[in-house]
Order: sequence, then structure tokens, then C-alpha cells
Amino acid sequence: MAIEVDVAILGGGPGGYTAAIRAAQEGKRVAIVEMDKLGGTCLHRGCIPSKAMLRSAEVYAGLLEAEQFGVKVDGSVALDFRRVLARREETVRQLHNGLQHLMKKHGIQMIYGKGRVIGPSIFSPRSGAIAVEMADGETESVVPANLIIATGSRPRQLPGLETDGERILTSDDVLRLEKLPASILIVGGGVIGVEWASMLNDFGVEVTIAESAPRLLPNEDRDIAEELARQLRRRGVRIATGVTFKAETVRRHHDGISVTAATADGDVEWTAEYILVSVGREPNTAGIGLENTDVRLKDGFIQVNQNFQTSEPHIYAIGDVIGGLQLAHAAAHEGIAAAEHLCGVGLSGTDFRQIPRCIYSRPEIAAIGMTEEQAKAKGYDVAVGRVPFQAIAKAIVAGHAAGFAKVVTDRASGDILGVHLIGPHATELIAEASVAVGLNAAHWEIGRAVHPHPTLSEAVAEAMLAIDGKSLVI
Repeated sequence: MAIEVDVAILGGGPGGYTAAIRAAQEGKRVAIVEMDKLGGTCLHRGCIPSKAMLRSAEVYAGLLEAEQFGVKVDGSVALDFRRVLARREETVRQLHNGLQHLMKKHGIQMIYGKGRVIGPSIFSPRSGAIAVEMADGETESVVPANLIIATGSRPRQLPGLETDGERILTSDDVLRLEKLPASILIVGGGVIGVEWASMLNDFGVEVTIAESAPRLLPNEDRDIAEELARQLRRRGVRIATGVTFKAETVRRHHDGISVTAATADGDVEWTAEYILVSVGREPNTAGIGLENTDVRLKDGFIQVNQNFQTSEPHIYAIGDVIGGLQLAHAAAHEGIAAAEHLCGVGLSGTDFRQIPRCIYSRPEIAAIGMTEEQAKAKGYDVAVGRVPFQAIAKAIVAGHAAGFAKVVTDRASGDILGVHLIGPHATELIAEASVAVGLNAAHWEIGRAVHPHPTLSEAVAEAMLAIDGKSLVI
């Protein structure tokens, strides 16, 4: 017999399981179809394992700098990479167990297998049912009143540098390395690329970043990108921008790989133990049965309206599979919005300007809203406030005072258009800016709110005050 539910969700990543919980809270019968493990890419091959390793890198780098704080470490400081990996796996296991508990708590049925959307059949007069191929070869049918597609994304390939899992790696592949390489060439200076560059540099790996755009982090504020490049170079990371690779020059060696690229300074040959290709992600829409529906695609991404409905209103789609901001918390927010819409509760729509973006490199980077360049391009008369962390007492106390807070506003209204941070704990500090943007606060309202001293949060307040020339620290 087919499994009949109110809501079926194809994909158990952050968007999928969040939507499932929210629908279950509204009394819906919910099932998740997941082909691998609950938690998806974020928990098992992305956000969480990489951040666990970044934390180990941060601790290691901190110990190497301990003497500046008056702490003398007797003997040498050594990195046990096997223990780093073990801690990473324990972190993932703990969170995975917690998610499984949440599914049981909310009565959400988990169905493990490869799901495929089917058209009208004996089970349902309309498309949207799911045929599930189980690991043992058996099949199951799930018939929902509403379907949410949350199948996520996978690393995008770069023609001429297609990954092989041996010398040319994706971000999935690099997590499978059991020992640190001596050197690595990272192709792509976006979020994933700079996080891995920062981490591996802290672990003592020789790192080169090659980016095709004129600068790192081409989607972030120019001042932020330039500061990051400056700090990474100071740590010994080699950075090349405006790079075009010559695919025909790829040569594999017994202990590494080499490739030649055209740069502004002429052709350069790089040799490294591995190449990590990090040039974005593409949606998992192939092979999930969309051809059996009227769901529309554009450039491989599922097209949805403001409520995350596809061209078939009972079929929704969320997360990386629809494009937009390919972030775990964005997918979760979309999952909540979709679940509430199909349940007839909550507010419709999502304003992507209110979703923060975080980069967990050293230094950390966080932003929300428009960059200064984007705001000017949209015709705003822009006012900018900028305060260095060097002017913030807590940053000096912590010994990490590089970086700054930058606020972009509309000069006429005082509306906050964007907030950009690079420095200590930036990914935590951005939450205040997220609330400010969500509540449509003016910059002076945040600047005049009392911020405790000494804290890093003062950087945000002072940057707000700096717009009107009223900062007390610069």
C-alpha cells in the first residue's frame, strides 16, 4: 500500500527537515524521503564538518601565538590531524543523532531511498507522488497532498579541470583526505575556497588561490575582499586573480599535479599535491522525475513564486535547488515559509536582503544586504560609516584587532542598505544587523542603542554613528 501523507519532502537537508518540523507543528502528517543521511550536505559534507576543522585550525593557530598573551607552552605544539578528523566525525555524529531525535519527537516518518517524482497514476490523479527505490531493491510509493522538493546541490565542475577524486578534488573529496597535503592549489576564491585556504594555511599547508574574477569574493563588498586578501597574503597564502586555466596543460605526477594558467603577469605554471576546484554549486534536479510534472526550470534551477510554489501549486521547492542564496539558513527559512504557506499560516514571501551571509575564514567575514557598489548601481545616494576593530577595546584585549565594520545607508532616509564585517567573531556580530534590517531600523537607532563595554559589538554601533560623524572612537 502507498504511504499517504499531508506533506512529503524530497530531501532531508536543512531546508527539508526544517520544513518537515514546521509542518508537523501544524498537525500535518509528514514524511521525508532521503537517499543518504538526514542532515544532507550541510551536516555531512559541508557546513558542519568544515567548521569543525576550522575550529581546530583556530585553536592550533592560537597556541602558536600564545606567548604574546604571556602563556608559555612547554615543548613543541604539534598538530594531530587524525584527532582533528575524529573530533569532526564526533561533532557530525552528535548533531545527526539530535536530528533523528527531532524527527521522532515530531512524528515525522523517514523513508530512506532514491526518490523520484511521478506523474498521474493509480495512486494519485495528479503528479507529485514519489516512487522510492530502497537500498534492498524494494520500492515504496509516497502520496502527499503537497510535495516540497529540497534536493540541494552538488559541486560544479570546471571544464578542463573536471574532478577525479584523486588529484583534482571537490569540496566533498577534500573531506575524505586522511592526511594533510604538503601543498594545494585552490581554484576559486569564493566562500568555500577562502575557508579552505584559511584552514589549510593554519594547518601548515602551502596554499595558492587562483580566482578568475579580478578579486577574491567577487560577490562581497570590495573593501572586505581587499582586506581579506591582505590578511591572507600576510599569512603566506599566494593569491592570483584574473586567472584563466589552460586545460591542455594539466599534468599528473606520481606525487602531485601541475597546470598552467594565463595571468596579468603572463603564463604561470603551478604544481601542488592536489587541486581543489571550488567554483560554485549546481542544483540536483536531474534524475528526480521533474519531466513527469509541469515544473519549470531555468538554467537547471526550479522556478518558484514568492511562496515557493512551482508552476504546479501543490508542488513547492526550496533551498539550493531554486538558486538564490545557497546557504543552509536560507534554505531553512524558505522551508519554514513554504510549510507555513501550504498550512495556511504565517507570512508569505522571503526578502533575501534580510538573509545574512557568513564566511568562517580567519578573519571571519559576515554581511547582510547590499554592498556599497550594488547600492550605488541601484541609484542610492550612499552614506558609509566605517570603524576599524583597532579602535575597539575588546578587539585589542583579544589580540585580534585587524579588520573593520562597515555600514552602507541611504543618505536621505537613514535606512540601512548593507552591513559588512571582517574581523573577530564577525559571524556572531551580524545577527544584530540582521535584526536591524528586519525591523527596518535607521542607522542612528542602532548607533544610539546602548552597547556594553568592552565588547566587540561596539564596532557595529560605532560604524552606525560614524555615518553622521558621531563615532566616539575614530
